[in-house]
Amino acid sequence: MPQFARLAEQHRPRLALAVDGVRIEALEGDTILTALLLAGALGRVAELGDRPRAGICQKGACQDCWVALGDGRRVRACT
Repeated sequence: MPQFARLAEQHRPRLALAVDGVRIEALEGDTILTALLLAGALGRVAELGDRPRAGICQKGACQDCWVALGDGRRVRACT
């Protein structure tokens, strides 16, 4: 179930992404976190416990949205 709904900017070019082998769609200029939340995917599982987590602050301050890219780099999904 998506956690975000796109209300505007529907006409930017579409991009296809793969998240853990599942194809999702984003629009050019979206952050990785925006694409994940629109697709109903979460960024990671909490380090202390097994609850799902996604970026809380949406601005790179909470350290809660790190993702691993296919080339091995880790980046903040929100920025």
